[in-house]
Amino acid sequence: MARMTDELFDKVASRFKALGEPARLRILDALRSGELSVGDLCETTSLNQANLSKHLQLLHTLGFVNRRKNGLFVYYALADQDVFQLCDIMCGRLDAQSNAAAVKPLTSRRHSTPNRGSVRRR
Repeated sequence: MARMTDELFDKVASRFKALGEPARLRILDALRSGELSVGDLCETTSLNQANLSKHLQLLHTLGFVNRRKNGLFVYYALADQDVFQLCDIMCGRLDAQSNAAAVKPLTSRRHSTPNRGSVRRR
């Protein structure tokens, strides 16, 4: 890996910031199956056209999606599938954390015993 410069830190951070918006992740996920028109993306993501266009512009500027115009319609497609490697890594981490959290209460319950000193015996 190349040495990280301030400029590279800024570029990487701007791309991670773009992926920090759930609506943009929904757009990318919708495009996973192939090229879609803006209208199709509106239906698939439930975003209105103005909001969707704003997100698509940023995703295009940062190189996540490609676009082409055909008459009155604009179509978007993923620039490549690499972004899903990041998503898979994060989903794996979330799954591991979820599994660890599910096991933790069982472990702590095993070690916590009721206060038997307060039970009076006759």
